[in-house]
Amino acid sequence: MKKVLIIGGSDSGGGAGIQADLKTVTALGVYGTTVITAITSQNTQGVQSVHAVPAASVGEQIDSVMSDIGADAVKTGMLLNYEITEVVAGKIRDYKLMNLVVDPVLRAKDGSALLVGDAAIKMLVAGVLTQALLVTPNIPEAEVLSGLSIRRPADIEEAARYIHGLGAKNVLIKGGHAPADWPSQQKGMVEDVFYDGQRFRGLASPRVDVGVGVHGSGCTLASAIAAGLAHGKTVEEAVLFGKEFLSGTMMRTVRVGRGHCVLDPSGSLKKDKP
Repeated sequence: MKKVLIIGGSDSGGGAGIQADLKTVTALGVYGTTVITAITSQNTQGVQSVHAVPAASVGEQIDSVMSDIGADAVKTGMLLNYEITEVVAGKIRDYKLMNLVVDPVLRAKDGSALLVGDAAIKMLVAGVLTQALLVTPNIPEAEVLSGLSIRRPADIEEAARYIHGLGAKNVLIKGGHAPADWPSQQKGMVEDVFYDGQRFRGLASPRVDVGVGVHGSGCTLASAIAAGLAHGKTVEEAVLFGKEFLSGTMMRTVRVGRGHCVLDPSGSLKKDKP
């Protein structure tokens, strides 16, 4: 069986983080192992508290998985602080982990910081992005990583070039946060931009409006891409595979609490009720 090592934070509400990642890779026929970097008290309305797992424990979790199970692909999400990010970067390097998908999680849906401090961001760039096969920032995250303001579609390409220059082999900038007056938004579409260092490819999909917003879409996309890589797909194939899976789950959002809707990655596994 193919395996994906998932490194990130726990979401007690189950809509994002490790929980969403596991649901996604399971739905896609991949065995998921986990390394917990932080424990959040979180629900569909927001993040109430965040507690870091000791960096040494994060390293020990990676050692435990790699000494026995191994990984065909790796997905990183919430890393929280400098110490954890440094340990994760070192273990990725030590184990020569391949097919690394980096979701550079900086903030939660409600704005809560999930990577704290300039030093942590610099370590994410210098230690983790330089080893990434693919990095998947949204527009605000791409602005932080590149130091550029993204105000028009052409700015996305400039930011992607910059982030690729930081060391990531491929870049996927997600367009969900694009301004309402952009052409794609006017057409009711969300356009992501994929860059492999040679060419750009715009990847458009219909915007799904569920009224109250959706929680966990970035986690689901990055995990689905990692699952595609584990199955032996090329990067571009895995990105298309992940986007198709996300589009399907966006059509199956569920309201489990009083805040944002969550995705239902396991919907593809369900049988029709009698």
